[in-house]
Amino acid sequence: MSPAAVPPVGARIRQARLAHGTSLRALAREIGVSASLVSQIENGKSQPSVSTLYAITTALGISVESLFDAGEGAAAAAVTAPATALTQGPAAALVPGPATATTAGPGTAPNPAPGTVLHALASFAADPGRRIGPVVTPDEREVLELDSGVVWERLGHVPGTHVDFLQVTYRPGGASSSSGGLMRHAGTEYGCLTSGELILTLGFDEYTLRPGDAVCFESTTPHRYRNDGDVPAVGTWFVSTEMFSDT
Repeated sequence: MSPAAVPPVGARIRQARLAHGTSLRALAREIGVSASLVSQIENGKSQPSVSTLYAITTALGISVESLFDAGEGAAAAAVTAPATALTQGPAAALVPGPATATTAGPGTAPNPAPGTVLHALASFAADPGRRIGPVVTPDEREVLELDSGVVWERLGHVPGTHVDFLQVTYRPGGASSSSGGLMRHAGTEYGCLTSGELILTLGFDEYTLRPGDAVCFESTTPHRYRNDGDVPAVGTWFVSTEMFSDT
């Protein structure tokens, strides 16, 4: 499916917000950012950071996966259960302007085709009944560039499941929250670092992840990832968000 065939992430967030009956200012206040910043995201002028994306979806009671679904009103239709209130710290500030692709090097995410990154989550768009796989080659991955030097590559999707199966890249200096704040969201998180080093702050503890190190924890635990090194940190992540299931 062409990225241009579906609305970008900002339009989907706006659909979900309106369906939830939340004003732009109320959403901004709840996640700890300015209303103008939320407006920039909804209008496609800025990309959300990892922490901001999770803060928005948590506040609206939807899953990140629901923003991938194609079709008018898909994000709005995802608002079927009461929002689960999670205490949020200030969300990360966003860098104005569209994300740009960088030349791929060893251990970095591949440079997507022109226009793919600019549509952000639109490039992840998938009919909820469309299977991604069973085999996905590197050049077939759907790529999402987030703020603060983070790249998500979708590795597959099985219809009817509520999981995010991703290769995650944190570029040098990249972080899940540029403000330094910790994030928390629904689900259970599993990850394995394959190259580089990544700092995980989990609650009051801090861990240095090296190639081969694996992590697993409830995503409601305040956490943050950052790459203090000078090479990209790359790993495979699996986040289960079954709390959004209709069952």
